[in-house]
Amino acid sequence: MPDFSAVDSLEKAQALASEGKLERLYLFPLEFGGKDIPQNVLYVPIGFAAMKQRIDSMVRDLVNQGQVSSYAAHPEYKGKSFVPSKIKIVASHPEKGGGLNPVIEIW
Repeated sequence: MPDFSAVDSLEKAQALASEGKLERLYLFPLEFGGKDIPQNVLYVPIGFAAMKQRIDSMVRDLVNQGQVSSYAAHPEYKGKSFVPSKIKIVASHPEKGGGLNPVIEIW
């Protein structure tokens, strides 16, 4: 399992992204109204942004069906790393219940 504990600054994460070892991921998707601002950008290993996009696509379908009206994504970190160890997503409808609560395990 990879260890990203040494990636303890934004500059280190961006350097790994420029080397093709990490990629940008939007915590709150742009298609849901998220902004391309530093507070909404995470750096993750290659492939995890696509995994989150697949989950967000399922959420979008549930929103269109009226089954989800609330969305939150929360990163968790190990130590001082700028690479999240996991991302917890909560997509729900407070009045109807149900929804999705996937966790993306990164490292």
